Amino acid sequence: MGSRGIGSLIKVLLQNFDVLAGPVVSLAYPLYASIRAIETKNPVDDQQWLTYWVLYSMITLFELTFAKVLEWFPLWSYAKLIYTCWLVIPYFSGAAYVYEHYVRPYIVKGQVGSIWYAPRKKVVFAEREDIITAAEKYIKEHGSEAFENIIHKAEVQSKYRNSNYVFDDEGYRY
Repeated sequence: MGSRGIGSLIKVLLQNFDVLAGPVVSLAYPLYASIRAIETKNPVDDQQWLTYWVLYSMITLFELTFAKVLEWFPLWSYAKLIYTCWLVIPYFSGAAYVYEHYVRPYIVKGQVGSIWYAPRKKVVFAEREDIITAAEKYIKEHGSEAFENIIHKAEVQSKYRNSNYVFDDEGYRY
């Protein structure tokens, strides 16, 4: 391949950069990172990639809904690629930022109407103080010994979490 052929190849690659890089940035790398996150015990990476997939689904729904309108914007694919890079690259934590500031406030406060037939679960612990308040209420109603039993069951279950044991309502494994 001569210099003319290499130049043509580079030109084609640059003209189709968004088409080539888009699937790698928006699907291949997040898929790989999600699989790695599943295999770790770190909840932070799980949250990052679950958040990313929620936002990616929202982008996809937006594109499907407004496909005819987006055809009129030739830079849409580049804007989407840049936005997706910002969501994916851990240095920026874009997915966490968008979710915390724009998506979560509507979900937690119930401002988004439910389209599902199943009733929505009430958010029990929206803030850390709610956990302390709930614990105090439980101790007041059931006594400190009952609360200590719950803590003991949780400790036992966490010890065997990665095993094949199943726990019954009393916290016993079988």
